[in-house]
Amino acid sequence: MLDWSYPLGVALLGYSVLGLTGFGSALVIVPLLAWQWPLPEVVALTLLLDVPASVLHSGLNWRRVQWSELLRLLPGLVLGTLIGLWLTPRLPERWPMLILGLYVAWVGLNALRKSGALKAPVAPVWAYGVGVAVGVVEMLFGTAGPLVVAWLSRRVPDVHNLRASTPMVITVAASTVLTGMALEGRLSNPVLWSRWSVLMGVALMGVWLGHRLARRLPVARLRQIICALLVLSGGLLALNALR
Repeated sequence: MLDWSYPLGVALLGYSVLGLTGFGSALVIVPLLAWQWPLPEVVALTLLLDVPASVLHSGLNWRRVQWSELLRLLPGLVLGTLIGLWLTPRLPERWPMLILGLYVAWVGLNALRKSGALKAPVAPVWAYGVGVAVGVVEMLFGTAGPLVVAWLSRRVPDVHNLRASTPMVITVAASTVLTGMALEGRLSNPVLWSRWSVLMGVALMGVWLGHRLARRLPVARLRQIICALLVLSGGLLALNALR
């Protein structure tokens, strides 16, 4: 139990963040668990945990999920995943990750600075290109959540609808990446599934706890938390690229 106390605590923290904001679990779990387990195994484990946890989150907020936004992103998402599969052995990670991190941090800072002003929504025609970017980023880095939020924040004005819709997009993105991993044989390790069976219950509990907390927070405060998490996650991605 002593060996499992750290991973269980990390999973509870990461999925409480997901339950609260609708994204961010991988940004908490991957770097912390990588101290104890190999990074490739941690990425695969996090994606396997993300899918049922994100489905639960969307189920708890079912009426607020903006299905039309998911459908707009879906064609580009599939194409982006295929491009990411092709780029994985060919593209150096540093510069794309640095650009992504700086962009996400800028979106969060801009939203915090103009929290009182309503911004005009982005035209839906851009959804195809954004879907491609989300698919590529999820395949290469496993952390497309901030990019999804950056897009949906300009399409979905209601913050509760935003946090309900983000996990469903992440579910589709993670599922496509897991399909690629399965075809490569990266999900056949029995240790991976043993760890998944131990952490899954705690992950679902974290989603429920974060969801309960989000219902008690004022809308303005919840928006500030989401924007601050965007700044933090973007900064961490950029630092990781530079390192």
